Amino acid sequence: MTISAQKKLEYNWPHLISLAIVHIGALFAALPSNFNWTAIAVAAVFHWITGGLGITLGWHRLLTHRSFQAPKWLEYFLAFCGALACQGGVIHWVGLHRLHHIHSDETALNRDLDPHNADRGFWWSHLAWMFYKSPANEEIPRCTKDLSGDKFYQFLQDYFLLIQIAFGVLLWLTLGWSFVVWVIFVRLVAVYHCTWFVNSATHKFGYRTYETTDSSTNCWWVALLTYGEGWHNNHHAFQYSARHGLKWWEIDFTWMTIQLLQALGLATKVKLADK
Repeated sequence: MTISAQKKLEYNWPHLISLAIVHIGALFAALPSNFNWTAIAVAAVFHWITGGLGITLGWHRLLTHRSFQAPKWLEYFLAFCGALACQGGVIHWVGLHRLHHIHSDETALNRDLDPHNADRGFWWSHLAWMFYKSPANEEIPRCTKDLSGDKFYQFLQDYFLLIQIAFGVLLWLTLGWSFVVWVIFVRLVAVYHCTWFVNSATHKFGYRTYETTDSSTNCWWVALLTYGEGWHNNHHAFQYSARHGLKWWEIDFTWMTIQLLQALGLATKVKLADK
């Protein structure tokens, strides 16, 4: 698969439409009638729950890389938090990220099998790659055999959108429309772009501590937005490590969370970089 061939991919219309709906919904926050400090505070909390505990801690460091182990109830809770980020099914997400690591380290020609190949530019790796049906999807089953047989993960894979809709309806019935705007639409857009910056900005801005064969960088502002995921060059050098911020000044809030879980006996077999 070459870059020129990849440009001929079919549009993923359901994905395009859903992303458009979420972004349009976030625009309603500009209406004075929807301004609500309590709703904004709740949205900020759910940004951490879904983007921090869910995507960063649960889907990425625990499920994708197995950088530590947790009791099954906690693993399922973190996976559910990630489902509330509405970034697709958990099995699909984990598979695509594993494929990113497999193929981003290859030669430039083969990197087109990387779902969000940074060689194609900032906007491709940030957003545009999701507009198309990726050939990488065909490789997902072989990369996710550890998850695909689990009925709970199958449930999250199939019904993540219905879970989000049910959450929105609950907010609307109990707290009103302004909470739907901020806690669903604005929060989703914020978590989306924070997550996508790891695919785009941390392959373009920042510094490189390790000479990996990919283009990953360490970017401090992405690390702040994503609870420690911005130390991406460190991560590509030591994919298995539960800690991404390896220097004392590379703040990694997710690693701090893992340390807390470890102290409570809820995180075991924690893997660290052999630097």
